[in-house]
Amino acid sequence: MAQDLKWKAKADRPENADQSQYHIRCRPGDVEKYVLLPGDPERVGQMAALWEEKRHVATYREHVTYTGKVGGVGISACSTGAGGPSTASALEELAEIGAETFIRVGTCGAMQENIEPGDLIICAGAVRYDGTSDQYVDHKYPAIANQEVVMALIEAAERIGATYHVGIGYTAASFFCGQGRPGFNNYRQSWMETIMEDMQKAGVLNFEMEASTVLTLSSLFNLRAGAVFTAVANRVKDEFEYKGEGVAQSIAVATEATKILNEWDELKKRSGKPYFFPSLLLQQAQK
Repeated sequence: MAQDLKWKAKADRPENADQSQYHIRCRPGDVEKYVLLPGDPERVGQMAALWEEKRHVATYREHVTYTGKVGGVGISACSTGAGGPSTASALEELAEIGAETFIRVGTCGAMQENIEPGDLIICAGAVRYDGTSDQYVDHKYPAIANQEVVMALIEAAERIGATYHVGIGYTAASFFCGQGRPGFNNYRQSWMETIMEDMQKAGVLNFEMEASTVLTLSSLFNLRAGAVFTAVANRVKDEFEYKGEGVAQSIAVATEATKILNEWDELKKRSGKPYFFPSLLLQQAQK
């Protein structure tokens, strides 16, 4: 899609007459109901390479969008950039044009000693220090992943044979000071010295920068969301190792989870049930 140099719309929710969205430059029909959300724009192409059908929809700012089919299931991917603000804009606009289920796919730093670089972390919920979700709802409102998405990610990780962990993550608003790292010129404040130890003792698995925005907004908007991350660092051991095969595994797991969710969604329709539960599969097998 060509990127217009001129844009004229209502200020409350800027969109063109064809409902093209301001930040992502996509319109109704451009995205499927299942959407993968990487941060890195280059990772969208890596995702689309796994699909049987794919087409580039739009590139604008940090948002690259592809749509296609995998295993006969409609799927899209849209990059969010780093952090809550751009992630929220993308999610809002994707939902506006028909997206219903989101899987955040990214990288993170583990804060538990047993999680190695390359391991996957499936996010069941997140500590909300993203700085963006507070603009939507009181800070005591939880950031919780949809149970169906969590189960689908676990099932997908098992099918693929990935090493994975499931638990609570910590979404920070910055890569450095917000995650207990020193800033430029070793800048620190006292609370930065204890943040990781405090979260470790609480059983939190990892640092990253987008999950709580995705999970909180999806809950507020009655959408589904979850997240899967590849650990690229272990903060306890002070090790950083970016493993491409680990990133590829997280993409494969998210893609497989999309197919699983579609299967479960179709099963719910046939059974007249609003939610998936495991014995639905048994009931289906007995028919």
